[in-house]
Amino acid sequence: MKVTDREYALDLDKNDPLAQFKSRFVITDPDLCYLDGNSLGRLPHETVKAVNDFLTHEWGREVVNGWSHWIDEAQPAGDLLGRSVLGAGPGQVLVCDTTSVNFYQLCLAAINSRPGRKTIITDAANFPTDRYILDGIAKQLGLNLVIIDNEEPAVSENERITVDTLKPYMNEDVALVTIEVIQYRSGARNDLKSITDFVRSFGAWVVWDASHAAGAIEMDFDANGVDLAVGCTYKYGNSGPGSPAWLYVAKRVQKELQVPIQGWFANEDQFGMGAEFVKADGIRGFQIASPSIIGIRGVQTAFAMIEEAGIKAIAHKAAAGTQMMIELYDAWLADLGYSLLTSRDANERGGHISIGHPQAAQICVALRKFVNVIPDYRTPNAIRLAIAPLPTSYVEIWDGFERLRDLTLTKKYEEIKGSDSRVT
Repeated sequence: MKVTDREYALDLDKNDPLAQFKSRFVITDPDLCYLDGNSLGRLPHETVKAVNDFLTHEWGREVVNGWSHWIDEAQPAGDLLGRSVLGAGPGQVLVCDTTSVNFYQLCLAAINSRPGRKTIITDAANFPTDRYILDGIAKQLGLNLVIIDNEEPAVSENERITVDTLKPYMNEDVALVTIEVIQYRSGARNDLKSITDFVRSFGAWVVWDASHAAGAIEMDFDANGVDLAVGCTYKYGNSGPGSPAWLYVAKRVQKELQVPIQGWFANEDQFGMGAEFVKADGIRGFQIASPSIIGIRGVQTAFAMIEEAGIKAIAHKAAAGTQMMIELYDAWLADLGYSLLTSRDANERGGHISIGHPQAAQICVALRKFVNVIPDYRTPNAIRLAIAPLPTSYVEIWDGFERLRDLTLTKKYEEIKGSDSRVT
């Protein structure tokens, strides 16, 4: 049986140990090929019940008395997220705030812990928010922000960062290096251990952004010696639009770091409400303010499901699904003006692939409008296509690629003159 036979995908679904999880998500249109779970995961049925139960049985009945058991909920939710997807032991993860706030907190804490060092490093392909925040920090503190131009093929293949990529830039003046675990646009996977070890050898920190990795691949933070990381929960985490983000601080470095926003939750005697701030021991010392309890309920239900499925099985399906995408690309799209922007090596990618086309923006709109496929577009010419291992079937991928092929052959996408949404 060939990958171009639909039965090939049906057979994969038949033998998929994770297939039953799809029924646990809200799917209102069974004909829709949703290949954008790397942007926003689907809604679990259990989340609807969990949020409704919270509203009616907790907030509604308990009112302010509920804070007696809500107060520290960012920590057990963090422990759940840590053990289910990060390979992190307890007391190192908080579910709180947004990725951007957590990124700012940890980056500035890392920089301030290395007084006298004036250089921070990131890459041109890093997610815009991360680059913008670093630019603001550099301007505020008079630092030298070095941006590696990994968008140039001569510098990096598929935007991937390696130790060799970093070597020309590292010296004793570097305080911080920050990159993504999975590059948001190309889907390239950067190696946690080798990069962390290399940067640490210069006495500098790495802050990892795992937003496009958490819930798609195994990361084993503790085993790989990761010190600091942040990420979101609404992509492969299926926790909802704008759901609370998370931060990871390894226990061995928690006493070394002081976050710049000294909120009352991080104060040792929180309800003493005294005149001075004394940082609390442990991971609470990195929390700013009251957790979003409604949001955390979505995180708890979704990551409990991920823990049940097992990150090893999820990562295996992500690798198999992206491999099928690449094989369908070879068979159907390579000769139609497309280029592959993601590595063929499963160890160098995550849960999505990117393909390039000169009319990528038109094609992405046309896929949604004409053939009921949802991808997403990233400038200047990338179409991202993802398998979210729990709610996405193999046949959903196969159908989506067939529709993309046919849309391209007919050139129907040329009818698209623009989009009525600024969201891509």
